[in-house]
Amino acid sequence: MPGLPTAWGGMKDRSCIVLFVKCPEKGRVKTRLAAETGEDNALGLYQCFVSDIIATLTEGRYPVRIAFHPPDGQDRIAPWLGDYPSSPQRGEDLGERMLNTFLRLFSEGFSSVLILGSDIPDLPGEVIEEAFDALTEHDTVIGPASDGGYYLIGFTRGSFIPDVFQGIPWSTASVFDLTMAVFQQKGCRVHTLPEWRDVDTMDDLKALWERRKDSGSGNSRTIAFMRDRRIFPEHR
Repeated sequence: MPGLPTAWGGMKDRSCIVLFVKCPEKGRVKTRLAAETGEDNALGLYQCFVSDIIATLTEGRYPVRIAFHPPDGQDRIAPWLGDYPSSPQRGEDLGERMLNTFLRLFSEGFSSVLILGSDIPDLPGEVIEEAFDALTEHDTVIGPASDGGYYLIGFTRGSFIPDVFQGIPWSTASVFDLTMAVFQQKGCRVHTLPEWRDVDTMDDLKALWERRKDSGSGNSRTIAFMRDRRIFPEHR
């Protein structure tokens, strides 16, 4: 993995981005993909997703932290992503885990924080830059996912709203709309990023393949893995 970004600890603004990951354990990640590609391929794909996202993030100006789940997974995270400051996600559901992560980082003195999901291996760095830029003039920023959820959410310390993480039916198609309804109720100035497609199913994976296959593998570990494993042999 690449080394720590040179911006770590040296930014006037003290911003950071937190990547939410799952511990790499066969049968516990990308289960819908595993049903069609096998557990070994699903695990390999997930590890490639995370590697591709981190490669993009480390090209940017902002320090990266890792938040992992389950919380007893340090022994699996350290050998995989050991170059990055990491800590367990704490909470009963995704909302509580995001809430606690924001609270912890704001208490450490960070002034603006983004949380990013790990199912978007081809998200460009420009979207991250847009998100941080938006927080200079908006209360919050959110990136809608095509399945009705969101892939990114961010706040400044002074604009943080815990309510958006409470009472939401996570992993449903209504997550984004319900979150936006809370923002509207609170009178938040929201910046909405471009919609992006999470990779959870074979249809999602095929869409990623079709978007990227003609550009060659390049620096994409995900595309290289799909070529090597012949995930879509008819399109190789």
